Amino acid sequence: MAGACASSDALRDPVPKGLVDRATVDNLEGIRFWGDAPPGTYRSIAEARIAQLEKKYGASGLKGKKVAVESLSLSGGGDDGAFGAGLLVGWSESGTRPEFEIVTGISTGSMIAPMAFLGPRYDGMLKEAYTTVSSKQLVKTQVLSALLGSSDGLADPRPLANMIARYTSQKMLEEIAAEYRKGRFLLIGTTNLDAQRPVIWDIGALANSGRPDALQLMRKIILASASVPGALPPVELKVAADGKFYDEMHVDGGVTRQVFLYPPGFEPEIIDEALGWKPARRAYIIRNGKVSPEFAVTKAKLLPITSRSISTLIKTQGVGDLYQIYLTTKRDRVDYNLTYIPADFAMQSKSAFDKAYMNALFKLGYSLGRAGMKWEKSPPGWE
Repeated sequence: MAGACASSDALRDPVPKGLVDRATVDNLEGIRFWGDAPPGTYRSIAEARIAQLEKKYGASGLKGKKVAVESLSLSGGGDDGAFGAGLLVGWSESGTRPEFEIVTGISTGSMIAPMAFLGPRYDGMLKEAYTTVSSKQLVKTQVLSALLGSSDGLADPRPLANMIARYTSQKMLEEIAAEYRKGRFLLIGTTNLDAQRPVIWDIGALANSGRPDALQLMRKIILASASVPGALPPVELKVAADGKFYDEMHVDGGVTRQVFLYPPGFEPEIIDEALGWKPARRAYIIRNGKVSPEFAVTKAKLLPITSRSISTLIKTQGVGDLYQIYLTTKRDRVDYNLTYIPADFAMQSKSAFDKAYMNALFKLGYSLGRAGMKWEKSPPGWE
């Protein structure tokens, strides 16, 4: 027990504060960036997109043309991700689902994002992932070891890691790389816990790197994005800075934001001026959760109070993220389209991954997507 209670800090070699901005993963430049950096920081990303589009269409091939640029943002939400999965499958069957130029994902959204990015041919896999799994398959508790200090999460991360591995393959990675070369972006968010900052990973750039370990790194990034602190252990990533190796601690992207479009400091007009095109930008945001308050009597005990407080914080933070995206779309002349779980969906989840609940939520999302749902044009409460 004494050994178990020993501090794990001695096992870490964290990046020194002064080197945080210089740390890279295996010297892979351009596969990640801060999600909260000031304007001007993202010029290299804009230049990379310009180069990709010019390669595809020619240096002046887009000049003066009207082009639809559509993006999809998938939020966190645990088993509520069944809503977004069902909506996408139903949307495909309606025949109106576009090919998205940019797909972003956080937490459960990070698991949906690769399949959503690659299009309707992955809908069968998406449905399977959110209608056939259960708590017994994904949740293996390790409460005693967590309390004794020998593990840094209440649940074993291996079942979730195995699920991520099941739904990501080398073939998928190669397809993502091919779409990246066409100028499309797949972005996943994590939180660097030491830095207290959001990190955005360019999965397409990683897939296109040709590294033999790219698939394993993609899986670790998705696992990190979905690793709720306390429930699951953080994911440690080895990085290098100034010729030395360190580790970074990454957790659920939802710790810093529940959903993102692109960093507020990003400047799309740089791309517009270089290409001379006339883009019609449209953003679709799927909030995998409800945005309205939900009454529930809270037991006067530590764990129920803590759990209820955290879920309330997550909900209100998520609404704030929807407002930030809205303001960004207004500044950049992007058409805003939002959906979330309707307030009248009354079924309650009985566990972390309640199979019956997820199937009902998938069915709801599917029916809305199939019927050609009406998207909200502003965040909740704005009107």
